[in-house]
Amino acid sequence: MLLTITATRSDALADASDLGYLLHKHPDRVQTFDVYGGTATVLYPEVSPERCTVALVLEVDPIALVRGRRGRTEGFSLAQYVNDRPYAATSLLSVAMGKVFRSALNGQCKPRPELVGQPLDLRIEVPTMPGGADLVTRMFGPLGWDVVAEPIVLDPAIPAWGESDFCAVTLTGSFTLSEALNHLYVLVPVLDGGKHYWVSSDEVDKLVRAGTGWLATHPERELISRRYLARQRDMVDEVRERLDELDGSTEPTAPEEAVEPPLVRLRHDAVVEQVEQLRPGSVLDLGCGQGALLRRLLETQGVERVVGTEVSASSLDVASKRLHVDRMTERQADRLDLWLSSLQYQDPRLLGFDLAVLMEVVEHVDEDRLPAVVANVFGFMRPGSVVVTTPNTEYNALYPALAAGGFRHVDHRFEWTRSEFAAWSDGVAARYGYTVERAGIGAEDPERGTPTQLAVFRRAEEVAA
Repeated sequence: MLLTITATRSDALADASDLGYLLHKHPDRVQTFDVYGGTATVLYPEVSPERCTVALVLEVDPIALVRGRRGRTEGFSLAQYVNDRPYAATSLLSVAMGKVFRSALNGQCKPRPELVGQPLDLRIEVPTMPGGADLVTRMFGPLGWDVVAEPIVLDPAIPAWGESDFCAVTLTGSFTLSEALNHLYVLVPVLDGGKHYWVSSDEVDKLVRAGTGWLATHPERELISRRYLARQRDMVDEVRERLDELDGSTEPTAPEEAVEPPLVRLRHDAVVEQVEQLRPGSVLDLGCGQGALLRRLLETQGVERVVGTEVSASSLDVASKRLHVDRMTERQADRLDLWLSSLQYQDPRLLGFDLAVLMEVVEHVDEDRLPAVVANVFGFMRPGSVVVTTPNTEYNALYPALAAGGFRHVDHRFEWTRSEFAAWSDGVAARYGYTVERAGIGAEDPERGTPTQLAVFRRAEEVAA
């Protein structure tokens, strides 16, 4: 089983041999690794300032794969010993990549960190890819790869036998090395249509993590999720919920945002920046969903207590799993609470907090019920500060999928213009004794502003103090 990656000299990569830094594998060495099912060898067939090629050769031992299995396998069939695994790109290749190229997959390069975020001119070749040419193109084409998938005939001497289910694949494109490796890491087992190891709940985290920035908007994301997770419905549903939480399926990327980090990450960064400036000891994440922001809050210096609230028990369960609450030390667990609670009702547990965050929450509330939610947060809970983010509907015209109208998420009840958000936030501040400052999040358009709006409310008496 063979995979080659070639980088050529470009503005981003003045010396193509710097590919070795990104892979953490020296071009002058041949390195061998024990991996699941066999042995992986990394070597460089070509190294020059103009072109550099790395090859990953995976030697699979079918007997080693079978040895030690318990229970029923394939009866007395020789299929467990005589099969395509030593020759075709399967999930075994992804497992090997995860071990051999772990740092590169995670976008880490301590010797040359400036290279990590640079798109490289790449050529990837896999001589025996399963799935068929059409499926390969459907997987890699929407990501921006130029795909050449040549079907492999069963026997050139016997044309009547036709083509096999495998093809020789060449991908060319400009991507960061981490992006390219993560595309392969996810899509190779998807094309294979099966995994050669037990699919556990950890696979959901792997898929969401490796698919960050591209899977949520991929037109075949449902098919990818089903095949990657061996069609286990509960896991597929969990992936769907987590991707929807990132607004990926309904908040497409505008052309000028293509080089920006995902908008959800920019929102998290903006909220955390406000938390760092306000320096609260306790933080409420109201409508925390599946806990995407909670991890960042727990990592923020000075925050001693974090509480996430949600009306969905299943979302809180996912948040608990994502944060590995069951593995936390006692001290770590004492800092975090996940509570079932509704913004529609007064909850005495939510009194006395320094800061409350409503990140992409208010637009999910019916407008006629929003005043009651505002009274609950600003009048009853009355935290020292409140951070609110919400979409800017003016920016929707820059999203091709929304140019004709419509909201960014199917559950949005409304989306405000900048002037509507300003009027609402000014009115809330005046009514409940807060000051307010507004800012934008994301790439700014001269006419339409930024995709996300942010308001920071501070209780007037604390500002005066």
